[in-house]
Amino acid sequence: MSTSINNSYEAVIGLEVHAQLLTESKAFAPVSTEFGGSPNTQVTPLCLGHPGTLPVLNENLVRYIIKMGLATNCDIAKKSIFARKNYFYPDLPKGYQISQYETPICHDGHISIKAEGEEKEIGITRIHMEEDAGKSIHDQDPYNTLVDLNRAGVPLIEIVSEPDIRTPQEAYAYLNRIKQIVQYLEICDGNMEEGSLRCDANVSVRPKGQKKFGTRTELKNMNSFRNVERAIQYEIDRQIELIESGGEVVQQTLLWDANKMETRLMRTKEEAHDYRYFPEPDIPPVVVTEKMLDDIREELPELPDVRQQRFADEFGMSEEDAYNLTENRYLADFYEETLEYAENPKAVSNVVLTEVLRVLNERSIDIRSFPITPERLGGLISLRENDKINSSAMTEIFDAMLEVDKSAEELAKEMNLLQVSDAGFIEPIVEEVISDHPDEVERYRDGKKGLIGFFIGQVMQRSQGKANPNLVRELIAEKLEE
Repeated sequence: MSTSINNSYEAVIGLEVHAQLLTESKAFAPVSTEFGGSPNTQVTPLCLGHPGTLPVLNENLVRYIIKMGLATNCDIAKKSIFARKNYFYPDLPKGYQISQYETPICHDGHISIKAEGEEKEIGITRIHMEEDAGKSIHDQDPYNTLVDLNRAGVPLIEIVSEPDIRTPQEAYAYLNRIKQIVQYLEICDGNMEEGSLRCDANVSVRPKGQKKFGTRTELKNMNSFRNVERAIQYEIDRQIELIESGGEVVQQTLLWDANKMETRLMRTKEEAHDYRYFPEPDIPPVVVTEKMLDDIREELPELPDVRQQRFADEFGMSEEDAYNLTENRYLADFYEETLEYAENPKAVSNVVLTEVLRVLNERSIDIRSFPITPERLGGLISLRENDKINSSAMTEIFDAMLEVDKSAEELAKEMNLLQVSDAGFIEPIVEEVISDHPDEVERYRDGKKGLIGFFIGQVMQRSQGKANPNLVRELIAEKLEE
């Protein structure tokens, strides 16, 4: 498909993001939600769909979704109700899911994203509460599908965007912003690989300038941000090619195959009436009071876009550095804690964005598992800023600190890497170097001022790298001007 044909179409994209909440118990049953338990050990009669069981609403589910609603500029419904969404899956024993339909608790919000250098506001239609289904496992038995119901009933929120997204890059930026917000609020860990953040995409195309939406398809099974971006681009190209060849897009649900980098049919798309929604008779309406809203507002942390702007303003860092430091709440926390022990914000950001991130990537760990505490890292940066060690020594000490739980100063002494700033130690070496190189001294005094680097190098070599280079420069300049 030529670029000119692709450019004559516009994509219309909406995302449905499910976030698994970090509550200690399930949405409607007092049983653990901890990840990784033995199959079917974290269940109750309610999770198993036994008749006569009654759901009891987890209050933290309500508090967490209100936090998300406030953080995404939503209106919060003073009264909302649950509904039964009826469908049969092997891992949904009740035969229905407790969700919300006509009266979601959060609605009409928006967030700002930045994609391809442009700021854009994406509307949020609704955020509602629901419970998760269990998990079907297809790869542990060659003849049977196994069912684990530990996940059945785990609390979810579903964040439904307006169809305001136009490119795969905007979808990526939107999803990343949602992940940031849930992590900053500490209501979800945002891990797509473990399924705690899941995304479905509704995609259609239309000729540019046309107001009417095209026929949409729904994409599922995307387990990373990049796969969301790739799947959407593939589906845009597929639909345009289909239309250009005289075909017609059919509304359906597609699965993304990350290995083959293509989609395949899952089922014909259901409509709302297929689920036979009706009000949940066993759970009373959720009533949100002004006091409850005020209390939750006070609990809200500084959100990522606000923190990013503060970092840029307060610490004078570039927009890119501020974004990279605040993309992850815990990295931003680590940076600010390190600043308590080192005064130079730029020096700290340089080390965090280079050396610290390098180690995190190499070891595939989170900043919360980083072996060097902010206090120890701040101590190392302070040693360098105060010229007690040189940059080469700083690298050596940093590597040692990854393996040994000692302060930077302790290691600098043990490794004999502390610089000497004692003029009584350095001055005799300077005099010796000047005495040994009369030709270079004469050339320097004749105007070859760049030779001062030669003298500094000689002094550093004879002091075995211990001499403070700034003091060395001062003493050499003073002696050569005599």
